[in-house]
Amino acid sequence: MGREIYDIINDMAEVLNASQMQKLQEVLAKRLSENTVYDYLQTTNMDFLDMLLTAKHLEGCSDKIIRYYRCNIEKMLDTINIPVIKITTEMLRKYLVEYQTINNCGKVTIDNIRRSLSTFFS
Repeated sequence: MGREIYDIINDMAEVLNASQMQKLQEVLAKRLSENTVYDYLQTTNMDFLDMLLTAKHLEGCSDKIIRYYRCNIEKMLDTINIPVIKITTEMLRKYLVEYQTINNCGKVTIDNIRRSLSTFFS
């Protein structure tokens, strides 16, 4: 289901504005999930990431911001390495602490990464 929504959104990107695209994504997710909850569980982490990045592009985010989101979220997904729907807040906190320790980065950097991850899970 995730892939179908992603494909439909991409197909419609040329004719709808950002708010219309967001509403389309919400309606598709709601209507399709009513009939195919199992498909939602089969959506890959990368499908979820692609849907977020498509939505952010449609909202008008710059390519630089989209690359930043992709980089931060892909690193987290690779590190935690479980399906998105099973990731907990505690797992994310642990990831951020370990990231800060390994990369010797400051609180501002960690807060920026946290905001990227928050966008993904909201």
